[in-house]
Amino acid sequence: MQIIVRDNNVEQALRALKKKLQREGVYREMKLRRHYEKP
Repeated sequence: MQIIVRDNNVEQALRALKKKLQREGVYREMKLRRHYEKP
């Protein structure tokens, strides 16, 4: 995954990154695995 920062605008790049992660379901996956306990 690649995010391009233009004109030193880091805030906009972070928003784009979050949007991409959410679209790919990364946040949901992290949430599911956060409280996983081994059987």
